Amino acid sequence: MKFAVLDIETTGGSPKHEKITEIAIYVHDGEKVIDEFSTLVNPEKNIPYFITSLTGITNEMVADAPKFYEIAKQIVEFTEHCIVVGHNVNFDYGFIREEFSQLGYDYQRKTLCTVKLSRKLIPGYKSYSLGKLCEQLAISINGRHRASGDAYATVKLFELLLEKNTLNGNELPFMIKPEGRLKNLNGFLKPENISDIPAATGVYYFHDSEGNLIYVGKSKNIHSRVLGHLGNKTSRKATEMSSRIAGISFELTGSELVALLKESEEIKKFKPRYNRAQRRTLTAWGLYSFYDEKGYLNFRIGKTAGETKTPHLTFNNSTEGKKWLADRVQKHWLCQKLSGMYHTDGACFHYSIRQCNGACVGAEPKSAYNARANTLIESVEFEDDNMIMIDRGRTTDERSVILIEKGLYRGFGFLDVSESYVQVDDLKACIKESNDNSEIRQIIRGWLRKNKIEKIIKF
Repeated sequence: MKFAVLDIETTGGSPKHEKITEIAIYVHDGEKVIDEFSTLVNPEKNIPYFITSLTGITNEMVADAPKFYEIAKQIVEFTEHCIVVGHNVNFDYGFIREEFSQLGYDYQRKTLCTVKLSRKLIPGYKSYSLGKLCEQLAISINGRHRASGDAYATVKLFELLLEKNTLNGNELPFMIKPEGRLKNLNGFLKPENISDIPAATGVYYFHDSEGNLIYVGKSKNIHSRVLGHLGNKTSRKATEMSSRIAGISFELTGSELVALLKESEEIKKFKPRYNRAQRRTLTAWGLYSFYDEKGYLNFRIGKTAGETKTPHLTFNNSTEGKKWLADRVQKHWLCQKLSGMYHTDGACFHYSIRQCNGACVGAEPKSAYNARANTLIESVEFEDDNMIMIDRGRTTDERSVILIEKGLYRGFGFLDVSESYVQVDDLKACIKESNDNSEIRQIIRGWLRKNKIEKIIKF
């Protein structure tokens, strides 16, 4: 059994908002130190004065130090197959995990806290802070509040605790915390059930003890997202679902957009128990259009339940829909009354302040008004009726393919592009047919507005 005894210095106390300024690691084989690593770290932010007065680490000292991403590989290698040991280890481990998380890497190690182990094996001390405890145990600290000095003092404390542990019936295994959030597993699951789930983009499925599908989700890192569900105690339903998960399966997609599309399809197809709120929310309200008796194009935000007409766009709730429409009414100089935002028998309010050309009272020709109103509809339709979107696949030699034909979503597929030149017909042939619906089109339009895609072929 190997241990990575470590300590860090930081710019503050919050892993979400602060950064590491120094790290020291001593690799211990249970008898002696066998390797070590120590460096200042450029936090890429200002070190507050009160932190400098505590640690002695200044902005000038870290200016030329490596940034965290430049030492990340070394930290992984130095702590691999080791139990991470620290005095109040949750602080150090939390910062390191957050730094890795910002790099897109899910860093996980088993941990052991020398504060908790000290309280168990050497009870009765007034204080278990590192400084006070080392003073009482005659352990010298060469460089207090510096990573190397505190980490080496923790090594000497840990060696003393290892001796005490042997005399006290081996408490060590009971004090070691499982890797990351694996400690949150319920009675149905074991760590090995999670180890095969990759930190990759895809869709995951939760099954209960009878094999029933109870939840479908997607993530860029399905390993981390699954662990998040297993430890989620934020609500009664989240806790209930976590306790019922007896089986986990997954399907990689490579592309996050494909994961979104597949998740939506699977929820509609299987209607899992714990996706009910999501099913209701995603299609609860929609943007509808119609012509009134005078021939003017009208808009309204209405519930999708019971509607036979397909909405141009869907929203999570009426407030979101009405705000979206209000912004577009102003942008396209449309009438409040004809957009369902101002109820009156006469002119709308905007007409009185000259922000409406008077379609509400027939003062503006319907042809001119409808032309502007149609630009709103066009803005939420696909840019092209026929296009193929190509994005990353599940391997480097594969690409995901999404087909829009005659203005409708036709489905997605995967194609190996390593051997031959790919024609449009090849791309279309790999598509697995899927149903078009307003939610799917909203997902695609939203994605194209906010994200880059590898390639779009228009045909």
